[in-house]
Amino acid sequence: MASLFEILPLAMLTIVAVIKVYYVLFAFLTIVGGVIGYLKAKSVVSLLSGSISGVLLIAASFMLPARPIRAYIIGLLVSILLAGKFVPDFIHKKAIVPGGLMALLSVAGIVLTLLAWYGR
Repeated sequence: MASLFEILPLAMLTIVAVIKVYYVLFAFLTIVGGVIGYLKAKSVVSLLSGSISGVLLIAASFMLPARPIRAYIIGLLVSILLAGKFVPDFIHKKAIVPGGLMALLSVAGIVLTLLAWYGR
């Protein structure tokens, strides 16, 4: 059986590793943000959306490198949905936390995922 290093070029392993770590970090911050939103504003929507988004990002992370296309689709969709929520919030409210941070993380998720996808 061929090793992973023989199947994927070294550059792809690097971007896959970066995306994997990024998705886990993004997931952690999204879940924490949802919990903070719930604790501060009693927002059940924040708790649910943060938890669901975080779990999906963790799932995408674990799918790499075995199912990269599926993982990229999940990561891209979650990033786009979160960007759709937080980029306008940041533009209107100018608040660094949570709007600015989540907008930055979401846009970075979109860019990294597209770079990895087109770098295949």
